[in-house]
This record gives sequence, structure tokens and C-alpha cells, in this order.
Amino acid sequence: MGLWGAIAAFLITLIVQKLLIPVSSRFNLLDHPAGRKDHAEPTPVTGGLAMLAGLALASLLTLPTIDSTLGGFLGAATLLVVVGLLDDKYDLDWRLRILAQILAALIMIYFGGVRVHYLGHLFGNENLVLGKLSVPFTIFATVGIINAVNMIDGADGLAGLLVLAALAMLSAATVYSGNQALLKDLLLAIGAVCGFLLFNLRHRWQRSAKSFMGNAGSALLGLMMAWMTFRLTQTPSHPVTPLLALWLLPIPIMDCLVLMARRLKLGQSPFRADHNHIHHLMMEAGFTPTQVAFTLAAFSCASGLLIALALRAHWSHNLLLGAFFLMTAIWYWLTGRRARVMKFFGGGKKATRVTALIGTEAPQESRR
Repeated sequence: MGLWGAIAAFLITLIVQKLLIPVSSRFNLLDHPAGRKDHAEPTPVTGGLAMLAGLALASLLTLPTIDSTLGGFLGAATLLVVVGLLDDKYDLDWRLRILAQILAALIMIYFGGVRVHYLGHLFGNENLVLGKLSVPFTIFATVGIINAVNMIDGADGLAGLLVLAALAMLSAATVYSGNQALLKDLLLAIGAVCGFLLFNLRHRWQRSAKSFMGNAGSALLGLMMAWMTFRLTQTPSHPVTPLLALWLLPIPIMDCLVLMARRLKLGQSPFRADHNHIHHLMMEAGFTPTQVAFTLAAFSCASGLLIALALRAHWSHNLLLGAFFLMTAIWYWLTGRRARVMKFFGGGKKATRVTALIGTEAPQESRR
């Protein structure tokens, strides 16, 4: 049943996206090349709507019932996609987006029954229980993940591939823990993301992205990651340490933390747009968008594998948490000077080596 769900979500997302592309201009659901957005021509931002349709319709077609957990997620996701489409069209105030994200988190908590109850064996041998802090922490974590995914969505295929890598790691952890109910939903999500990526990734037969996920899509994927991760790590019958969540999306979370800290230090809004994200730096060093996407996705998978092995070897959770923040601190130091981070990425040399593995593509810049 799970495999059929993945296939259904893939095909529905594919078909809906194909149908939405020609009508996107009629509703001005386009990302125009202006300011930081350097793609060559207006591009539809309907990927988020297509993925939501794929998830919802595939659920109705392949699952025997839509339980409250999935229903809560779909309700929260619909809210975020609607607000995201309005934001893509009208450029809403960031405070309205944050409000929508908080409301979505509350729907997930109170209607879907999904929240963070405990943080695992941190700062001692006992499981750290949140108690009354459960709801505010869940909201904070959900909004944080949504914005981390949104901020990393700056190169064709990047956010989609990073989320796909995280979903694959979640699936492996789910199989290991025996959580079959979650696995079915994960396969639905994987199918929908793969259907979108066919339009978003550059390759030999597609020289530029045919569709973007937009703010609607990045919010959907961020909520999806929060929902899946919380369900994996907060199920007592299939225990998986919550610490794993940080290492499922190491690049978006690290990049988000570093940039927000630097902006606040400079007295700027933490949501201020700039060209200092990791994908911008890599492309400045000579990587193409496709190379950036595959390189960072491979790094995420390698990090997740190493942490999984460390957890199986019973390494201290505090040590692994410290390792994540050490990596974040190193990235903060490394990006403090442009010349230093350019040297780290090797200018155009690394891009040349990666090209031999991935292939060539048109020298069109990312939209952000």
C-alpha cells in the first residue's frame, strides 16, 4: 500500500504541475527575474500547490482512512500553501507569514495530535520532558524548520533535494524502529517531492527549472519535515532520539542560524534577504546550481549516516549536540570573510571536479 501511495503522489503531482504551468501567468503566479532573482524569464511558482494536491489526492486514493493525524497535517498544510501563494503573488509582510506558521503549528498540535513532548537524554541520564513547555517548543521548532527550508530555497533543486534526502533518512530510521504507520506517509511525501523535482532540477534535457516551489512550497516542505520528525521521535512504542532531527536537515538549519545571528549582530532584520547563503557562496566559487544541490544533499546523507552510526555505538547525546553547534560555529567563522570561504570551496576547482560526475548545464544563475 505504501509503494502505491508513493506512485500515486508522484503521478498526481506531476500531472497537476503540468496543468498548472500554462495557467500560472493568468493568475500572475510567477517569479519574475528582478532584484536578487536572476533567472532568465518569469517562472511559475506552483510547485507547492502541486505537491499538496499530490499528497491529498494520493492519501484519499490509497489510504483506507484519513486519520486525525494526517487530517491535521493536511489542514495545516492547506493554510500554509494558501498564504504562501498569496505571498508569492503579493509579497506579504513577513509577520503575516510567521502568524500563519504559528497557526499551522497549532493545528498540527491540537487537531493532528503531534507535538514535542521530550528531548531525549540530554544534560543527564533521564529523558528531558518538556511538560508545559511542549506547545511553545513545538511552535518554535516548527516555525524554525519552515523558515530554514524557505531560506535554503535559492538554487534550482536545492531545497527539494535536501528535503528528499531527509525523507530518505527518516524512512530508514522508521524501518529500523518498526513504525509502519509513519512509513506509509513518508512514502507519500517522497512521491510528491520527486514529482516536483522533475520540473525543478536542471539536467541534460532541461536546461532551466520549469517550475519553482515558491514560498507555498517551502512552507509545505518545512511543515512536512516538522510533522514527520516529531512523529518519529515522539512515539514511545518506536523510540528514536529527538537529537536526530538536527542532523536530518543540517545545511538549512546551520545556514539559517548563522545568517540570523550575523544579521542581528549587524542590527538588521533576521529575515533580511541577501546573497550570503551557502548556495550563493558556492555558486560564487564556481559551482553550478545542480552541483550545489547534489553536493549539499550528499553531505546531508553522509552526516545523517555518521550520526546514526554514532547513536548505535551509544555515543553521548550531549557530545553529538555539541558537534552540531561546533559545526555551526565553524561555519560562522568561515563565512566571516569572503576570501576565506572562497578558499574553502576552492574557487572553480571543486566545481570542475563535480562537473565530471554530474554533467554540464546552462550557465544560468539561481533566482535568489
